[in-house]
Formats: sequence, C-alpha cells, structure tokens
Amino acid sequence: MQPAQAQGAPERIKDLARYQGVRGNSLVGYGLVVGLPGTGDDNLAFTVQSMRSAASALGVQLPPGVNPALKNAAAVMITAELPPFAKPGQKLDVTISALGKAKSLRGGTLLLAPLKGADGETYALAQGNLTVGGFGADGADGSRIVVNTPTSGRIPGGAMVERPVPSPFAAADKLRLDLVSPSFETAQAMADRINTELNRPAARALDAVSVEIDAPGTAMDRVALAARIEGLTLSPALPAARVVVNARTGTVVISGDVRVRPAAVAHGNLTLSVSEDWQVSQPAPFARRGDTAITPRSDVQADQPKARMAMFAPGAKLSDIVNAVNALGAAPGDLVAILEALKEAGALRAELVVI
Repeated sequence: MQPAQAQGAPERIKDLARYQGVRGNSLVGYGLVVGLPGTGDDNLAFTVQSMRSAASALGVQLPPGVNPALKNAAAVMITAELPPFAKPGQKLDVTISALGKAKSLRGGTLLLAPLKGADGETYALAQGNLTVGGFGADGADGSRIVVNTPTSGRIPGGAMVERPVPSPFAAADKLRLDLVSPSFETAQAMADRINTELNRPAARALDAVSVEIDAPGTAMDRVALAARIEGLTLSPALPAARVVVNARTGTVVISGDVRVRPAAVAHGNLTLSVSEDWQVSQPAPFARRGDTAITPRSDVQADQPKARMAMFAPGAKLSDIVNAVNALGAAPGDLVAILEALKEAGALRAELVVI
C-alpha cells in the first residue's frame, strides 16, 4: 500500500490554474499632457516637436523658428492592460508617467493618443483628465517638498478599445490549463478530477504545469465546458518546504513543512567597545620643572554574553525551530545566520530563498 500524499484544503480549479491563451496584453503609447500650472517640460525639444505635431493635426501651423515655452505641457508615456476577450467600445484604465523634466502632472489633461501592442498595431485610444495622488511645493529659497509621486497619474476608464485581440481559445481543439504553482501531484489530481466529472478520459497531465483537455467543436460548447471545469474543487498537493528571507528587512517566512535533521546551534554575541577621551596632565604643586599637557586616554572593553546552545531532535517542526530561536534570544537578523548555517551543514530540509 502506498503512503497517502500530503494534501491541502480543497480549492477551485479556477484558483489553481489558468486557461492557456486567456491572458491580458500590455499596451503602451506616447502622448502630450496639457493644462499644467507651470510645472511642465518648459522648452524640452521633443515636447516642442510633439506640440507642433499636435497643432498641425488640428490645422494650426506655428511659424518656423518659433518654439513655444511649454511650461503648461509635458511629454508622457501611457501604459494600459488590455484584458482577454476585450471588445471594441470597452474602456480601460491607463497610467500616465512624465517622460521629460516636468515637476508635476496635477491638473493636466491627456490629448488623444494611440495605444499600441507588441505587434505595433493600435488597439486603444486614450484621452482624459489625470488623477494624481502626489504633489510638490517649491520655496523661494530653492527648497522643495514632494509627497508621493506627482509625475505619475491615472485616468480611470481613460482608454477605449478599438480592436479585439485574436484568442486561440475560440478555435482550439484542445483546452489547456496551466497551473499557477508547478506540481506533478496537483496536475495529475486535476486531470483525474476532470475525468471523474466528465465520466470519460478527456483530460491528461502533460507535465508539472499543463493539463490538456479534449474540447468540443463549437465555441459555445467550449465555453460551457470551461465554466464547468473552473467550478470543480480538488485538494492540491502541499508545496515544497521553503524558507524565504528578506535580507534587507530581516523578515523570515517559514512554511509549515520545514524539518530539521539532528543539529546543535550555539548563539552568542561578542561586543567590543572603544572610547576615546582626553585628560589634562599638570605638574605637581611648587614643582620647578614641568609643563601642563593634554594626553589621550583610551578605554577598550569587551563583553561576551554567555552563549546558549539549542538541540534539534530528528524531524523537528516549525514550532520547534521558532521556540529554540526565541530561547536563544536571537533577533531576525541572527535567525537568518542560523538558517544559513543549518542549510550549509545539511541539517535544514527546505529550500532557503534569500531576497
């Protein structure tokens, strides 16, 4: 008899995997923000060129050699996410970021700008008033204060989709689910759960990520099958034991399956302090010879608290590790060093990730 595999709480397939090809697409564009209260790019070359182009498209021709001082305009980059199955007429949120030396985009309005995909085709048009969460203020003496980021803002619903992105979902003869977290156990369990629900061998695990499903011929039937599969629940396999350490903040996250082989850990701190002081040396009273002098005085002290040792029994669990580290009086930074030492000694049965 094979031992039972460790499994987590039941979860929906829609939370464990995503249909391949059903994803968003990044859009990017270049535009011009106008109406700024003197916080724009001023006389930046490409901003002037953009303003000339925008004015020319509206039938306004600036005289040659005349460069407007564009303190009220700024060149910006525009980004947006085109969701899957987006249709013409739907609206998207866009993010606007200053490209030049504008100090703030607060109060600005984005002129009509195309948003393009990686293939160079235009999929949406953006325009509207910016919402900026940050602000800045300048003093007459050159001082300045900035709160948050005044050179970046958003336009909720500021872009309109002009063309859809072709999706392989509507024409594919196979549906493929890609797991969010790779696992051979979960992929096989998902295929078995789908076959049980459909009462036929329609699904198969291809690897630790993908589960392939035979799809019906019509688009409506594929949508119905995809909706039916998304609502199924199964118990995924527990992830591999892992310890994640943030070296900058000292934050340590330990999964519940971390085990430690037999090991002993000693933790102690050596504190060495050196202080410098000056003292005045004077000759004895009524002495015929001698001068007053200033001499340095150094004080060196070493303090080493009594180190304590903790013993980890075979198969120690997370709670044992935490209790032992607390008993040693270790700080988060010390815990990182202890975990790295256990890993180096081969006593930590988990993946150690330092970010």
